[in-house]
Amino acid sequence: MPIKIPDQLPATEVLREENIFFMQESRATTQAIRPLKVIILNLMPKKIETETQFLRLLSNSPLQVDVELLRIDNRTSKNTPTEHLDTFYRQFEGIKDRNFDGLIITGAPLGLVQFEDVIYWDHLQTIMTWAKDHVTSSLYVCWAAQAGLKLLYDLPKRTRKEKLSGVYKHTNLDQHHPILRGFDDQFLAPHSRYADFSADYLKSHTDLDILATSKEAGVYLAATKDKRNVFVTGHPEYDSFTLHNEYVRDLGEGMEPTIPVNYYPDDNPNITPKATWRSHGHLLFSNWLNYCVYQQTPYDLEHFSEQNFTRDE
Repeated sequence: MPIKIPDQLPATEVLREENIFFMQESRATTQAIRPLKVIILNLMPKKIETETQFLRLLSNSPLQVDVELLRIDNRTSKNTPTEHLDTFYRQFEGIKDRNFDGLIITGAPLGLVQFEDVIYWDHLQTIMTWAKDHVTSSLYVCWAAQAGLKLLYDLPKRTRKEKLSGVYKHTNLDQHHPILRGFDDQFLAPHSRYADFSADYLKSHTDLDILATSKEAGVYLAATKDKRNVFVTGHPEYDSFTLHNEYVRDLGEGMEPTIPVNYYPDDNPNITPKATWRSHGHLLFSNWLNYCVYQQTPYDLEHFSEQNFTRDE
């Protein structure tokens, strides 16, 4: 939460130059508070596992967050009970006339599939387009980040020759950016993807703020300047064993995967892995909720409009 300081305090200008978030008394006395409305479009096959991972990160905030779950279509799931989907998930037709403070679109195991071959590609584009006028800030994770870049910047699909799998060191490129508030200069985060997010390529073809990169993994975190679209190319939501389970799955399917980088102690899959990215995952989601959603969204969601995003922090 922001600090509250007198309007004319000399520190005001210094803090503003450093992009430190604060709230002046004149705004604090008129600010109303209500629960944030966040909807998660869950594209992962194991929906219960994925929704739990994201809910864990969203819960680490003093803000009250009302979460709803959205499914991409009504096809029968091989990995999630129909009763669970029917009970807890909504269809787009049922929410398309509503507004939300935040939207999270998860990754999907579609790294080697061309966009036009994704069975729900047209429907996904409809939802992403809808979000422009109905959501304050959208968070695109892993494959969804690639899909979002295609929609917003018409960037073609770029695929690595080998799957990127493991836990990689990233460099904080803008310590004063709100999304990176409190991040270490370098931090760890897991990746599991074929998608290629080259920093040079994104700088050349978009106006995104590139916030964190890795020598091996490329861009990890980027955002539009108004913070209404945030792209996370890795998986900060992953549990300790998620990469292990994927590795075992790929072995079982005869894919001969490489051992996830910097994950198992001594690179030995027989030794229990340890999560080394959890703190920054929680911090990333807390910052997104606070600076991209809470501080930007209108109090009355029924009056959602572009003018809500011109206010100063």
